[in-house]
Amino acid sequence: QVQLVESGGGSVQAGGSLRLSCTASGYTYRTYCMGWFRQAPGKERGGITFIDSDGTTSYADSVKGRFTISKDNAKNTLYLQMNSLKPEDTAMYYCAAELSFGGGYCYTYEYTYWGQGTQVTVSS
Repeated sequence: QVQLVESGGGSVQAGGSLRLSCTASGYTYRTYCMGWFRQAPGKERGGITFIDSDGTTSYADSVKGRFTISKDNAKNTLYLQMNSLKPEDTAMYYCAAELSFGGGYCYTYEYTYWGQGTQVTVSS
């Protein structure tokens, strides 16, 4: 049974930083695409950054240059470092996992496994 547990959300002022973590269990971590999604009130959930099993990353334009996705295979943990936060980054953040077929196309996948989410609130 695949399980994903996020942590690290909270409240921060605009311009501040937060780091989210997502600890994974129940599968071979190295063969999966991992991604971070977010959902703001009244909006659809959307993917913002992904990392393939070989470390290939991709970012949505809205977070490029401010957010960094990374993973520690030894700890089975995915991270999202968020810098220069803006009020529009306020959302529930979710990590997700899906079996990878390689090639760095994680941003195109439908994700099967999801965490419970962690709230990020950025005040102006």
